[in-house]
Amino acid sequence: MTILICKSAMLRIGLKHLLASTCFAVSETVVDPIPLSPRCSNPGLSLFIVDASDSSDDVVETIRHLKSQYPDARIVVTADHFDLSFVRQGHDAGVDGFCLTASSRDVLIKSLELVMLGETMLPASLVRSLLQGMRSSAGPQLQANRAMAEPNVSGSRASRLSAREAEILGCIMGGAPNKVIARQLDVAEATVKVHVKAILRKIGAANRTQAAMWATTHLPRNDGVSLNA
Repeated sequence: MTILICKSAMLRIGLKHLLASTCFAVSETVVDPIPLSPRCSNPGLSLFIVDASDSSDDVVETIRHLKSQYPDARIVVTADHFDLSFVRQGHDAGVDGFCLTASSRDVLIKSLELVMLGETMLPASLVRSLLQGMRSSAGPQLQANRAMAEPNVSGSRASRLSAREAEILGCIMGGAPNKVIARQLDVAEATVKVHVKAILRKIGAANRTQAAMWATTHLPRNDGVSLNA
């Protein structure tokens, strides 16, 4: 059984016509759900369609009343448009579906079918608004999180370098090859190669070029060794 609760005579006639030849054919139309006719106590009652064009507070109260009297029934509200505040209130009160009055007959019927299967239906335009709002609010927060996280990651990598590795990285930043670095630091070239491999691993660089680029933004300038010394 489908009960239509609607104050607009035009909308009542339109919905009854749209649903006339479907399994959702309107059994009764009422303006005020309190009280409904005795037929509404029939166990076969399954669906209420409520016009939500009036005050949102009144509609929410209507929905709460229906849910308290018919807890197993499905409730779908229709309106020209929905705002997010009403959708939240309506959903909390027990609404199972939200349908725009501008929806096509096929969309309305498919929405009712899905609601009867236990799904919650929202207009596509409302879903897009929700997603857009989520992206808009998440964007600044994501950027802030990255801004906070990146210095910490870079700082932790730099702190893992030994004093000697920082010296060698400074030389790499200046473009010095291993042989020159070994001579400047008075160590074997093989030792420099070992340090270079350790540096690349610690800062997450794939090669000397990446290491030099990393060093320009994360290594203090005085860590380098002058090639003219």
